[in-house]
Amino acid sequence: MEPIICFGQQPNGFFPKGFLMAKIETARKLQKDIGGKVVFFYHDSDADYRETVTLMKDRATGADVRLNFTQENKLQKKFSPLYLKRVPAGWKEEILKQLPRFVDAPLIDIFKSVEEKYAADFCLQIYRKMGILDGIEVVRSSDKNLRQQAADIKDGFADIEYQDEIVRAKIESQKLSLHEGGGRYTYIDKPDKISKVQITPGADERFGWMQSIIGCTHYIFGEGEKDYLKFEDFPEVKFIQREKIADADYAWTQILNQN
Repeated sequence: MEPIICFGQQPNGFFPKGFLMAKIETARKLQKDIGGKVVFFYHDSDADYRETVTLMKDRATGADVRLNFTQENKLQKKFSPLYLKRVPAGWKEEILKQLPRFVDAPLIDIFKSVEEKYAADFCLQIYRKMGILDGIEVVRSSDKNLRQQAADIKDGFADIEYQDEIVRAKIESQKLSLHEGGGRYTYIDKPDKISKVQITPGADERFGWMQSIIGCTHYIFGEGEKDYLKFEDFPEVKFIQREKIADADYAWTQILNQN
């Protein structure tokens, strides 16, 4: 059986964070040793806008600066999945004004060339143009075909229309809920039917759901994943912790492919 080496990550900043690069490099080294293919499970169904914070250092002052996508309204910002968070008019131009403080022309040119309309697509296109995903298969959790074929979920979330937006709502027994923070929730009437292509898992079921489609033999995991991955439930998988990397939370700004 050909090895299938997998790692997973949400959209990770419009320039990828260092810890994503560490997963990629760990996977490539393993592939060099054992062969097989590398698969990136791109969890673009997550709704947390903080995932796409891009942390960089101002080259003149040394100050940390956090840049991120903006959204058209509060509902979309807090609850729309990343694959449906729209990139508003004018955002790209505002970021382009700031980028010379952090990076040089080649990376600015890549950013300028991307015209994707949604945050997850925008990030993925930049990663591809930077060359960091060359030779790596990308599987997206937003893919309706994947959702249809994947294992059923016991405790998941549904992409559902609410106040003219698509939101990622927790499926409760009688209602759908949006967590407003703290102990506050907004409850939505539950439709008579929620189709399988609308449903994705929370963290506890994410790996099993992904594995039901990808069937990986090796999985590269990060620091945060240790808190919820149940390694013992997947004896067929060899779990490997990603390599350490300096400045793991900062944006990776090296271009691997100049073509």
